[in-house]
Amino acid sequence: MEFVYVVKRADLFDLATPHGFVPREGGAAAAPGERAVLGDRVARWTESIRARGFFVERRHAELDASLKQVIPYTLVAHGDEVLLLKRLGKGGEARLHGKLSIGVGGHINPVDLGAPASGADVLDAGCRRELEEEIGIHCPYTLSPVGIINDDSSDVGSVHFGLVNVARCETKDVAIRETEVLEGSFVNVATLREIARSEPGRFETWSALIVERLDLVLRA
Repeated sequence: MEFVYVVKRADLFDLATPHGFVPREGGAAAAPGERAVLGDRVARWTESIRARGFFVERRHAELDASLKQVIPYTLVAHGDEVLLLKRLGKGGEARLHGKLSIGVGGHINPVDLGAPASGADVLDAGCRRELEEEIGIHCPYTLSPVGIINDDSSDVGSVHFGLVNVARCETKDVAIRETEVLEGSFVNVATLREIARSEPGRFETWSALIVERLDLVLRA
């Protein structure tokens, strides 16, 4: 039985529900007109998650659209390059086989309460645990929040809410842990955009939303 960290949709959104990737306040990913309007909302959403999040059984959360499961989603970057991940045929979900991703993500679990149990610690601990379970980062790195993702256009998206971060690594000394299910390499923004243009649907949904503004995200 797995328990996951959630927040009530009613505690997260008011009358306006965001769609897609929304950059944080003041971030370079925000267009000039967005920085004051959208960025303030990012801060409010994050604070709501910290103040009002709680754990429920995952199988219940998957069926209850009144709850949003909080998913840290982290890009691994070195300079102007990003780690591009490909899910291989031995992975768990067949629908993801061959899909490309620039984000490492997963649920926040009660184990993430190992740090002092404030919401902020839970979010940070869950982010780092998910990242380091899939990726071996053998160099110093900094972790920075850059925005959120919300996509209510599908049943899966309607019950999840992404907290987007960038892990900026000092070197490329990064390795995939489960090489039988995942492979990866650092590529530049132009390459990622060309893949998105020439192979529509190749990226996982959240990654596709970020690729559109990736060069700006990396400046945040």
